[in-house]
Amino acid sequence: MIPLIDTHHHLWDTSKTDYPWMTKELDAIRRRFDVGDLTAVTSPAGVTGTILVQTISSFEESQEFLAIAEDTALICGVVAWVDLTSPGVSDQIAELKAGKGGSFLVGIRHQVHDEEDENWLLRQDVQRGLSAIRDRELTYDLLLRPRELPAAIKAVQEMPDMHWVVDHIAKPEIAQGGWEPWAGLISDLAAASPSCWVKLSGMVTEADWNAWTFEDLKPYAHHVIETFGPERCMIGSDWPVCLLAASYERIIDTTRRLIAELPAKQQSGIAVENAAMAYRLEIDAGI
Repeated sequence: MIPLIDTHHHLWDTSKTDYPWMTKELDAIRRRFDVGDLTAVTSPAGVTGTILVQTISSFEESQEFLAIAEDTALICGVVAWVDLTSPGVSDQIAELKAGKGGSFLVGIRHQVHDEEDENWLLRQDVQRGLSAIRDRELTYDLLLRPRELPAAIKAVQEMPDMHWVVDHIAKPEIAQGGWEPWAGLISDLAAASPSCWVKLSGMVTEADWNAWTFEDLKPYAHHVIETFGPERCMIGSDWPVCLLAASYERIIDTTRRLIAELPAKQQSGIAVENAAMAYRLEIDAGI
């Protein structure tokens, strides 16, 4: 089994924090998920490292996640949150880096697809914040639906030296068999900069939760692999969100199947090396 970095998972505790995106249909995952739960599912799946990703717009969560990363050998890095619209975004990043676990800060993310403005990424204040992330040599995770892809393409074109990572292949409507405009736009995003990567993640929750099959996901995953190239793809579970549609083991097994026809070197790149490049990780012999 090829070693694997799971580039996208979360932790949360619904008894202590409100998660605005967690609607009633997500009640099945409305409980605490901690490092113990994470270790229990990653070890049998052959996962040797992970990237912990923010869940809400909270500086305090960012600090908490970095502290958890410092105390957890499995976690290689944290994609945190800072207020991109704030004039003090550089100071926020500096504070995170100076705090416990600051060396694990590898990226920043915001729930762009929840903003009313589909061009939010192109706002002047947001552009200033993105420039601060680039100047700090951090990666920016793009959480998008097809609606926001045109703005993302322009943002990436205007800042091609930034490291960008597209989460969840930009959430095509797999359950409805939706293809365009997603397919054309994701191809344009791939072409916008060689420093833009994509996560093979989050697909099952865009498919029919109760009846999805490998064949449902295959054309979407293969289109992304073809357009970005295997050297700019990586694997993410989106655990615990994925539990709405599949177990952690099934997610990892399915994603391994989606890349199984590629040469072994390219499979290894998708499993480990591409994530190390995108997030500037220092991979040790344990990965």
